[in-house]
Amino acid sequence: MMSNAPNRMPPADGDGFFDSVKESLASDLVMGNLEQPLTENTGASKCGAGSSNCFAFRSPPSYVKHLSDGGFDLVNTANNHAKDFGTQGARNTRAVLDEAGILATGNTDEITVTEVNGVKVAVVGFSSYAGANSLIDLDQARSVIEKAKEQADLVVVQVHMGAEGSGMQHVKPGTETFHGENRGDPIKFSHAVIDAGADLVVGHGPHVLRGMEFYNGKLIAYSLGNFAGGGRTLSRSGVLKYGGILHVTLGQDGSYAGGKLLSTYMNSNGLPTRDASDEQGRKLVADLSAADFPDTGVKIGSDGSITPSA
Repeated sequence: MMSNAPNRMPPADGDGFFDSVKESLASDLVMGNLEQPLTENTGASKCGAGSSNCFAFRSPPSYVKHLSDGGFDLVNTANNHAKDFGTQGARNTRAVLDEAGILATGNTDEITVTEVNGVKVAVVGFSSYAGANSLIDLDQARSVIEKAKEQADLVVVQVHMGAEGSGMQHVKPGTETFHGENRGDPIKFSHAVIDAGADLVVGHGPHVLRGMEFYNGKLIAYSLGNFAGGGRTLSRSGVLKYGGILHVTLGQDGSYAGGKLLSTYMNSNGLPTRDASDEQGRKLVADLSAADFPDTGVKIGSDGSITPSA
């Protein structure tokens, strides 16, 4: 999230929003989870007058420039805030992304394919919300992954899964709920899409960092935490402050060829900031991986490198 227009905006209207992390983001294919529409006020906010415990976020359409400046090639829109300003807000978002040359994925049955160094990469976004590929319906999830595998060499899953909050750092077997919503069974879903042909699963949604594991040789990152909340849009309290940039290298056959986790935190204005001195996020993920996945969890080296623990 880059802002909460019109009242909670980052300094200098977001100029240089990703400067602290731009060098760390640089890669052949840079992806992120865009958890808000890029639109003017459509008059269709999901939060009614006087509603409590409801949050509707948006950034101005012009903020797509900040994504471009940060080097983003593709964003996921399968999440609980993509339609905060209705279907028109979601359509407006896709229009400005398209104009800026940034790919998007996340709609039902949508498979977004791009070519990187001669390798075709399919990216598929999932969530528990209507209009997106389903995190809950595993048959639908398997089906769309199987189709993606037919279209590309590699299949990457972006998934908005799991309950939210500072007490939700641990991944446990079973379905997670939040405010009565079914937020999926992260382990069951991730294993199912890998069995169907996915080569990498990247999770977000809990707003905290979670552990990582290898399943059948494929990496699963269960949550990359809070990366950006411009204009103090997201809470910076305790562990909610931390996030990470995940680098993964895959062979054309889908084999894991290496990875690295670079720690980030949100500064006082909610901007993503590289945490090169403390690497707090890396330490959190290492500890959580060992605790939650004693047999399959990742090992994270002092340089951030990610390898199987055994």
